[in-house]
Amino acid sequence: MVDPPAHRRRWMQPREHSLKAVLQLQPEARPVNPVSRREFLGSSAKNAAGVAAGMVGLGAVPFRPASDRVRLGVIGVRNRGKQLACGFAAMPDVEVAALCDVDASQLPAATRAVEEAQGRPPRWEHDFRRLLDDRALDALVIATPDHWHAAMMVRACEAGKDVYVEKPVSRTIAEGEKMVAAAERHQRVVQCGIQERSGGQFRSAIEFVRSGRLGDVRLARAWAVQRRKPIGAKKDGLAPECVDYDLWLGPAPQRAFNPNRFHYNWRWYWDYGTGELGNWGTHMLDVARWGLGVEWPRRVSSSGGVYHLRDDRQTPDTQTVHFDFGDRTLVWEHRQWTSHGIEGRSTAAAFYGEHGTLIVDRGGWKVYDCRESITHAADDCEAAHLRNFIDCIRTRGTPHADIRTGHVSSALCHLGNMAHRLDREIAVDPHTGAVDDANAILLEGEPRSPWTV
Repeated sequence: MVDPPAHRRRWMQPREHSLKAVLQLQPEARPVNPVSRREFLGSSAKNAAGVAAGMVGLGAVPFRPASDRVRLGVIGVRNRGKQLACGFAAMPDVEVAALCDVDASQLPAATRAVEEAQGRPPRWEHDFRRLLDDRALDALVIATPDHWHAAMMVRACEAGKDVYVEKPVSRTIAEGEKMVAAAERHQRVVQCGIQERSGGQFRSAIEFVRSGRLGDVRLARAWAVQRRKPIGAKKDGLAPECVDYDLWLGPAPQRAFNPNRFHYNWRWYWDYGTGELGNWGTHMLDVARWGLGVEWPRRVSSSGGVYHLRDDRQTPDTQTVHFDFGDRTLVWEHRQWTSHGIEGRSTAAAFYGEHGTLIVDRGGWKVYDCRESITHAADDCEAAHLRNFIDCIRTRGTPHADIRTGHVSSALCHLGNMAHRLDREIAVDPHTGAVDDANAILLEGEPRSPWTV
């Protein structure tokens, strides 16, 4: 038999001492499901054959009768994944059956939270491929760092799973294109974590903008202004014993472990994240382009840099991006070093029309410069968005934030970051979103083997 890849050889090496250390801190936690060496090797061989053939699973599994619960597996449970797991677990027709994380220290707390929400504990897994092989799981929730989204989502579609994938859906434009193709090819339901698409106040705001009551709207802005703490400067070292760092890296380039490139702060490094533009921009740029009725710009330019947070980060703490759609303009701005927002809002989108200005955020929306006072209160975007995903799994309908929607909005962020990193304007095909620029494409890099998409 061909030797398994390096990341699997490492996983198969004894790591009991790491898990024991975690369980000593969390004595009430349940242990990871035991897996024999023969069982794991058999699973590895099957997955290796699937990768070679261009697929990982055995094809789509027909959904069970509507009376059954939808069974989910959640990958990445430290922060956002834990929130999503609990949100799904609270639904009476959903069971969060499995949690997966390469950091064993994150699993006990997530397990307790899910058990409290649904009344029964999920099982643990270390390697997400075990979830791909589990034909009893209907869908996977991907809440990992950005650099893992594409590799996991495409493999999940190939394995016959529906997918909920966090934003931005990809780390690069090329990844997003392949994700769209995979969902279409395998006829999978894919919901992206852009919950504004399901929020009542956002849907009514877009309806108001398009109604014409603001007059002609050709300019929109989106922004995120909040004070973030500097991450400082830290030296490379050894990964914690409870972490499979090689599997955490996955498609990313091989680098020594550094705590600043790990939990949460990975967002500020190009190998793993997309900066504040991808972090909040995917949300609010999506709302803005939704209201303007646009997809691909003609030109993208960016200005900014690391002006105030003198630390190890690579992504800009200050950035303004202009998207030229021909007869419409969209502007993004973020500042990570102040709490004084734009238009009195910290994170929002604004539409500027002849007869008024509409500003919308997660707190609701309001129209300014208008004779009548028009407002709309906030709704629970999160619960509605998760519900929409589960309903679409059952009906095979198109979710509110399908993969193509998520791809286009994520790609706007990638284009802005390209313009920033190249320090020049980027030309874009307004019909396809293609960028005919070798240097811009080189910025995307190539996934590390065997995690190509």
